[in-house]
Amino acid sequence: MYVEGRTNENEWRKIGSCMHQEKQHSIEYSKHIKSKTFSKPHYIKKLLLLLFVFWGIVLTNSSAAPQDAKNEKIIRIAVSGTPVIDPAVGLYVSSSIALVNIYDSLVFPSASTAEMEPAIAQKWDISKDGKEYTFYLRKGVKFHNGDELKASDVVFSTKRLLRIGEGYAYIFTDIIKDVVALNDYTVKFFLKKPFGPFLNTLNRLYILNERQVKEHIKPGNYQEWGDYGRDWLITHDAGSGPFMVKELVQQNYLYAVRFEEWYGGKWDPNAPTAFKEIDTTEASTIRTMMRNKELEITDMWQSSENLNAMSKLPGVEIVMYSALANQNMYFNTKKAPTDDVNFRKALACLFDYDMIIKNIFPGSSRSFGPVPIYVAGHVNTNQYNFDLDKAKEYLSKSKYANQLDQYPVEILCNSDVADHEKVALAFQAAARKIGIKVEITKAPWISIVDRVAQISTTPNLVSININAQYNEAGSMLETRYSSKSSGTFENGEWLLDKNLDSMIEDSLSTSNKEERYKKYANIQNKIVDEICPTAWLGDTLDRVACQRDYVYWPVAEASRKGKYVSNIYGYHYFFFDMRVYPDKK
Repeated sequence: MYVEGRTNENEWRKIGSCMHQEKQHSIEYSKHIKSKTFSKPHYIKKLLLLLFVFWGIVLTNSSAAPQDAKNEKIIRIAVSGTPVIDPAVGLYVSSSIALVNIYDSLVFPSASTAEMEPAIAQKWDISKDGKEYTFYLRKGVKFHNGDELKASDVVFSTKRLLRIGEGYAYIFTDIIKDVVALNDYTVKFFLKKPFGPFLNTLNRLYILNERQVKEHIKPGNYQEWGDYGRDWLITHDAGSGPFMVKELVQQNYLYAVRFEEWYGGKWDPNAPTAFKEIDTTEASTIRTMMRNKELEITDMWQSSENLNAMSKLPGVEIVMYSALANQNMYFNTKKAPTDDVNFRKALACLFDYDMIIKNIFPGSSRSFGPVPIYVAGHVNTNQYNFDLDKAKEYLSKSKYANQLDQYPVEILCNSDVADHEKVALAFQAAARKIGIKVEITKAPWISIVDRVAQISTTPNLVSININAQYNEAGSMLETRYSSKSSGTFENGEWLLDKNLDSMIEDSLSTSNKEERYKKYANIQNKIVDEICPTAWLGDTLDRVACQRDYVYWPVAEASRKGKYVSNIYGYHYFFFDMRVYPDKK
């Protein structure tokens, strides 16, 4: 955690809004004028005088606004999807970026190790049986409304997350038995069973102001808790993080401003005063905004072609980092013909892995299996290679070997990510050479989520990028292959394998780290060698374009030196650690 340096929008929006209102009023006023017949000259003089005064105000504002906007110390980042800023609901990348900056957690993930560092919790004790965790909180931490953060807020936030059961709740549902406040600054978690990486999961438990949420509860589905404040938390926050929500407009942007009294350290004079997540990934729009310096950092979904084009813009550089992710091609193991393990292994040999990581996902590394190389507990498993002869060999062992014409294979790609279709087209061409017909379909993200919710609607293959939610192999193994996550976008293979479930649960319940990692290794080898539920295309690095001349970003500094910061989603964009120098634009 960068304790001494963590990060809202400026008056440009207000001025623009006022100008819009003033202009609208002038139009309406003009219509009113046209509807009247004025015969007396003094009426006309008065009207002209009013109009001159009015437009003088508008022109004054319009000339001042660009200067203010230019000098604002703001980080504007493009994202896919309006952030969901309720900690019990938000999950995806844009939401994770927002939550990390608006809320605090008990611990904070180190950017250089797999360990958790103190945050709201200054220290903690763990019982010998690994089922009780006691945290001792900092005193004097303030929420955005001035209330002091106490142990009761941690209890409320935990129980709210579990009760709502959305967002990151799936990490904790089967782990936490109870949580109690021993006093104002001590909170104790009781686990249902030992869970080795529990401490690592707590960076996804964000703390809300209990009193503030209660003030905004409406009738709802949670009995005595009404709607649990969900409606209000769509556009407001109840956090204590370095930034506080100023405005959220659905399908447009989130705008947050600096919280001067944040506990985490003294604000640097050049730290951002605001950040803005802008909901757009459209290539030409992103390129134009970067050219005009209306955007500091792009989204990570831009094509290689667009990133290369932007890298040629003055002051723009390409930044790479690891979000502990890999690019997966799911196989639906319950739908013909991918319900046959040898057919799946044949398909795994039809991907040109070297070409993919070189040309489509530059900077990525060859995957060894379900756990990316950047994640703690990864092991080098066997690999499937691009080999048509080997694919034919596996295919000959498949029960569908003589029925290929009856079983076309559907591969579904995200229509918002052009690079996914490139992978599909190369795969389609290779499959054709051994007699397999591949049908490529494309759909937006929300449609993909809907399709993988049922076995019958999940395609044979789905291209998805998945990242660990905490820095340990168990996160990937549980999220990707445990039965309890089947039907989510993170698990479209539909293994429903009780033996594998048991192995994963056993590894996670092992308190001894060395023993736990050995069990992770056995599971990884089993998945690759015996099941082959996925083609692991590459351990990916996210690539974004960033304004180099006037933005300091620790992640960019590391990337420039060939050192790629590894962390879970959201934490790369910890705006408190960034610096903005408007005079260098």
